[in-house]
Amino acid sequence: MARHRPVRRPPAPSSAAASQRPAGDEAASAPRIIGGDLRGRRLEFLPHGRTRPMKDRVRESLFDLLGTDVRGAVALDLFAGTGALGFEAVSRGAVRAILVERHFPTADALRRSARGLGVEDRVEVRSGDVLLWARRLPDLPRDLPWIVFISPPWEFFAAGHERRPELLALIAALRGAAPPGSRIVVEADMSFAAADLPDPAAWEARPIPPACLHFAGSLVS
Repeated sequence: MARHRPVRRPPAPSSAAASQRPAGDEAASAPRIIGGDLRGRRLEFLPHGRTRPMKDRVRESLFDLLGTDVRGAVALDLFAGTGALGFEAVSRGAVRAILVERHFPTADALRRSARGLGVEDRVEVRSGDVLLWARRLPDLPRDLPWIVFISPPWEFFAAGHERRPELLALIAALRGAAPPGSRIVVEADMSFAAADLPDPAAWEARPIPPACLHFAGSLVS
């Protein structure tokens, strides 16, 4: 009778090996808050592929560039996903954040994150398609500057995409309505031309491959 050799299981990865995983693994795990009062805390995460969390190094560079402008502002995270941008802003001193997400289970996860972090009183989650705001902006606070994060699916920027006109109209509407001192940040892929943004001379591009951040408003040098 033939003998069956025992099956050897591969050893579990060590913490050192885990730290050497490729950056793409960030999209498969719950994002963490990088700075501020909530630094190190994890957010609720639904690993279903509907969200594309901004890479940690891009988010860190983004907030470095915004500097202290976040403090005392209202953050608008308009394609919220995990809410990493909105919660990061609250952690760094934003007085309030409005997170907009059209996928209802993901919006529920955002509310759980707010409860888990103890910031329910500073975070409002709105469910719905934010591109409809291009037709008519909803009621938004106007007494404080905005920090607006626009990080949609990158395919929306592609020439010929059916949602591209709505996206560009939304950006234009927000620029026209933002209170003095506001900052608007658009995250796109490297192939998107800044010349296609409304009032292209008003934007400053900072490439952080594979992303490019476009800022309207002055930046920390």
